[in-house]
Order: sequence, then structure tokens, then C-alpha cells
Amino acid sequence: MKTMMIEGKSIDEAIENACSAFGVPREKLNIEIISEGSAGFLGIGAKKVQIKASLLTIDLMIDAPIARQSAEPGAFETQVRESAREKAKKMLEGLLVRMQIDSSVSAEETQDAIILNIQGSGSGFLIGKRGQNLDAIQYIVSKAVHHSVNGHKMIVIDTEKYRERREESLIALALRSGEKVKKTKKPLTIGYMNAHDRRVIHLALQNDATLTTKSRGEGEYRKILILPVRRSPEMSDG
Repeated sequence: MKTMMIEGKSIDEAIENACSAFGVPREKLNIEIISEGSAGFLGIGAKKVQIKASLLTIDLMIDAPIARQSAEPGAFETQVRESAREKAKKMLEGLLVRMQIDSSVSAEETQDAIILNIQGSGSGFLIGKRGQNLDAIQYIVSKAVHHSVNGHKMIVIDTEKYRERREESLIALALRSGEKVKKTKKPLTIGYMNAHDRRVIHLALQNDATLTTKSRGEGEYRKILILPVRRSPEMSDG
């Protein structure tokens, strides 16, 4: 497994440097903080943050094809969905055991997603900064399940209703930022977000005719630009 020592002025910068070095988003990396660095005195003797980064690897065990047990319409599709749900649940439970986190996992399924909820201790560690640890675990489980089971229904992993609370805070952030843009008449940029979080921001402001939103950057984590809509002279006169 390739491992690299990466430096940065802050932990966030070091992680961004690691993402650039490997050419992958944060959730595909295993990050170990070696040194948190120090500011020194008046900049003298300052030390940079050091992290050790490597690609996450998954032992993908490909099961034998699922046998068709019923000729009834939709029976095979239902069997695949159930298998994916059970496989995702077992995969997550196995990861938690390896992480030495004493938790239980419940699984439910909607039309669009398989939702796994973790109950127990260690929720703060599982969530991580802005949900990055939870996103990484979700990526691993999704990759493993979709590799071994037909179908690509979204897999969502949550704990302590973090996803719900995160969405509420993002909507509040979007509305506050939108009001600031309307007041100042100047564009405003919101820092790096994954695709799901960006979508929440876009949807929160999509019905405001005075604002428009755009994503900026490349890769999984991008910035969001909120801009005031420029009215034409004809509309202003009317």
C-alpha cells in the first residue's frame, strides 16, 4: 500500500494536499495525523502539520450470482434488494468491530435508498469533522456492496440523526448567505462541500428568483458560489 507523508500549514490544508497528491477525494484516503505543528514565536520556529496518507483499500468478496428462486414478476429484484440491505448491514457491523466501537446497526429500505443507522457509543468519532468520517465509512460500504450485488440503490449511513441535523444547518447557512448576497449585491462563496451538501444548498435557494447558485472547482469537494440575479433594464423600468 502506497503511503505518503504530507505537510501543510493546517490539518485541512495537509488533507487537501494529500487529496491532490493521490488525485482522489477525502473519503477515499486513510489519514493519520503525525504532528499538529506549532505556530512558534512570531513565526520563528513554526512547524508545519504532518500527516500520513494512504488509499483506503477494501477486501471486496464477490459472492456467487444470486439464484432466481421465483418466476413471479419482481421477485428477483426484491431478492437482490434484500441481499444488498443485509450485506450492507453486515459489512458495517464488521467495520465497527474492527474499529472497536461498541454499537448496533439497524437497517431500513426506502424506494431510493438503503439506510443504516448506528446506535451506541463513539458517535462523535464516527461523524468526524463535517461528517467526513461518516462519509468515508459510507463510501467503503457502498463500494463493497455495489461490487458484489446487482443494483445500485443509494446506501446512507447515519448516527444520532446527524444527517438530518447537518441538512438543517446547511439550509440555515444557505438562507443566511442568500440574505447577505441580496443585501450586499455581491457574490458569496461557501467553502468545500461534497455533492450531497452542495445539492442541499442549491435546493434551499432554487425558488429564490433574486439568487442563483453555481458549483466551482473539480473533484468530489467543491465550493458553492451564490450570486445575485442581474435584472435587465427593461425589467427594472417595469
